[in-house]
Parts: sequence; structure tokens; C-alpha cells
Amino acid sequence: MNFERHCRVPRSTSFSLKRRDPADTGRLRKSDAEHWLQHGVDRLSEQQSRLYAQSTWAVLIVLQGMDASGKDSTIKHVMSGVNPQGCSVHSFKAPTRQELAHDFLWRTVLALPARGCIGIHNRSHYEEVVVTRVHPEILDRQSLPPQPRGEPLWRQRFRDINRFERYLTDNGTIVLKFFLHLSKSEQRQRFLDRLDEPEKFWKFQPDDVRERRHWRSYMSAYEHALRETNTPWAPWYVVPADHKWFTRLAVAEIIVKNLERLKLRYPAVPDSLKKEWRTVRKALEKE
Repeated sequence: MNFERHCRVPRSTSFSLKRRDPADTGRLRKSDAEHWLQHGVDRLSEQQSRLYAQSTWAVLIVLQGMDASGKDSTIKHVMSGVNPQGCSVHSFKAPTRQELAHDFLWRTVLALPARGCIGIHNRSHYEEVVVTRVHPEILDRQSLPPQPRGEPLWRQRFRDINRFERYLTDNGTIVLKFFLHLSKSEQRQRFLDRLDEPEKFWKFQPDDVRERRHWRSYMSAYEHALRETNTPWAPWYVVPADHKWFTRLAVAEIIVKNLERLKLRYPAVPDSLKKEWRTVRKALEKE
């Protein structure tokens, strides 16, 4: 199955999340997913090793989605074979006082991956065109200069995001953006599971349930963001999230495919250094 083609958002102003089935599995079976996920994890591990050794490219993975869409578990399973030395995960919460004193992209810049590394943003700068759009009162705490609100502000932020992501890609950061598309009914079931299982109590927040009242507004805000920031240099992938096994498999495969296109190689060793190594080897063998 071509997961990239299956999940990639088309360059169209008419794109709608309603046309994407959150329960879609592309006719794959769960019984086959475990094997293929492990295969993807192994390939990702090898690619990440080369990425780290070559230290030329960086990879930024953006994960967006409603509460309980599986962002944490996707990170846990997809990145299970990755060397922690070359990978970082940053979960963006409500902005701190220090973060509110800067522009909306500032905290994202602080969490960008270095060359040779994979950086995962669990939520991201896209909160500033999704959550703030659903709850515009949040903007009152951002100390913004006098400027028009509403559509003019969102257009400005979409423009800034596209320029920012183009800057990143021009300088060697591969930007991969995933929206984990969860249905409202599946979210309800996952919330109930959290209330039924003691080991999941810590995941439950009453605010998450209150946000369900704004479901349509969130879907509209996400649709707008996906349309306006889906660029050739930083594409969006809408990944069905009602079945976690499919979500993990799709995300892993898309990341691996993009890394493989870089044709990563371990650094070549100069002949002069090889000659020195042979001398060192002989000395060690004589000990």
C-alpha cells in the first residue's frame, strides 16, 4: 500500500476532512500490521543512524490531532527503535508567560532539531491557527500590537508559517506534518476507557471533554490550516486514527520513505586515515 499517496493532502482549496474516513484501513488487516510496523521501525532505525552519522539533514515531525487521537502512542511505537541520542520529543502545552512575551513561532524555533537529528513536535506552532481560532479570547493574552483580528490575522499567520517552513527546508530540515484524523465517536470511547482503567486515569482531563463541544469549530479550523499550509516543501498527511495500529504503520512508512529519498550514507573515510588505521590495528594486534 502506498501510504503517502493514501494520506497526503491534495493541493486543493476544496479539501474537506469529511471526505476522509477516520476508520479507513486501506483494506489492511490488523494481523498483518504488527509485522509491517516492525519492518518499518527497523528501516527507520537504520535511516536514523545514517542521518546522525552524516549530520547534514534534520527532520521535523509535526503531530497534530484532537485529544486522544493517539499522538503519544504513535511516538512510542514508531520511534521505538530510534537511538535517543539523535531524537528529541517536545510536547507543546499552553504558552508560558515567557513564551507569550515573544512572537508565536519563537518557542517552536527553540525546539528545532539539530542537523543529524529527528525532532518530534507533539502539537506545534499550528496550535496558534487552530486553538486560537476556536478560542479567539486567547489572543488577548498575547500582547499583540494593534492589528485587525479574524481572517486578516489568520492569513498573516498562514503566510508566516509557510515562509518559516520554507526557510527550514531550504536550510536542510525535512518537514513532515501529520494530522491524526479521529472520529468524535472514537474519541468518546477512548475517554471512557481512560475512566475505566486506573493506569490511564492520569491521561484524563475534564477540559478535554469540554472541548468536545467545539468539535465542529476544531474541524473547520483544521481544514483551513491544512488547505493554507499544505505546500510542496512541507506537505500535510491526514492519517486515519480510529485504528491505532493503522496510524502507527502509516506514519512509520511515510517517515521512512522520505528519509530514503535523501539517499543517506555513512561518511566516507579518507585513504590517508585508512592507512593510519592499518598502522594502529597492527599495533593493537601485537599487544
